Amino acid sequence: MTEALSSNIEENFDRFIVEALETGCVWGLEGPEGWALCPSEQYGETDVMPFWSQPEFAKAHCVEDWSAYQPVAVSVEEFMDKWLPGMHEDVYLVGINWDSEMEGMEIEPLDLLEEFENEIS
Repeated sequence: MTEALSSNIEENFDRFIVEALETGCVWGLEGPEGWALCPSEQYGETDVMPFWSQPEFAKAHCVEDWSAYQPVAVSVEEFMDKWLPGMHEDVYLVGINWDSEMEGMEIEPLDLLEEFENEIS
């Protein structure tokens, strides 16, 4: 059984990096219209695409507006090489391991890429 996310946003962020590298993938939510997005709480005009380090964390959000969505794995390699640079170009933020209250870190894609690279080296 997977240990639940904590109420500490920094801890959940660190866990995201470590678990993603351990399992080799991250989890997003894909639905009929594409990948789940929601407005940023920090920047009014920006959307956030949330990702989780475990499928159970992602699955917990498949309710209400996102009930038609399913957790989908993205390999860490593809996430780092394609997704993060693409999200930077599209001006999206990345939501990291949001808890059941949809609370968690929002980070610039290239900053997240740097965090992964630092952890790998």
